[in-house]
Amino acid sequence: MTTETNKEIVRRWFDEVIGQRQIDLIDEMCAPEVVNWAAVPERRYGIEGMKDIARFIFDVQPDQHWPERRLIAEDDFVVAYGIRAATWHGGSFRGIATPDTNGKQIAVELAHMFRFKDGKIAEHWAVRDDLGMMQQLGVLPQP
Repeated sequence: MTTETNKEIVRRWFDEVIGQRQIDLIDEMCAPEVVNWAAVPERRYGIEGMKDIARFIFDVQPDQHWPERRLIAEDDFVVAYGIRAATWHGGSFRGIATPDTNGKQIAVELAHMFRFKDGKIAEHWAVRDDLGMMQQLGVLPQP
């Protein structure tokens, strides 16, 4: 596969799987043994783990969108960098309670990296500004 083909798959990931909630596309886009290194251990492995994370995103950030996004590809890697904006509807995040935060607007910088194997997503990593998100939610104090 070419880097442009891989970039198109990542574009579709954000636009169709996440943006349009087409969760069944994960079967087509991901290798069966996909590893999501950004996920908690119980959701880290396989297509079902990727679907669980997508469902979580749909629940806690139902209107998630990327007002700013860049895709950079080299060899079998694609990096998506940008700002994810959404309305928060979660009760907790990574074990930290987020009481009275439903309906709060957040905008967080993120970088997602995808490694491809045989035209499918084989691995995923993410670097998120979780501290900034928790500050925007009012769970942690602003500096």
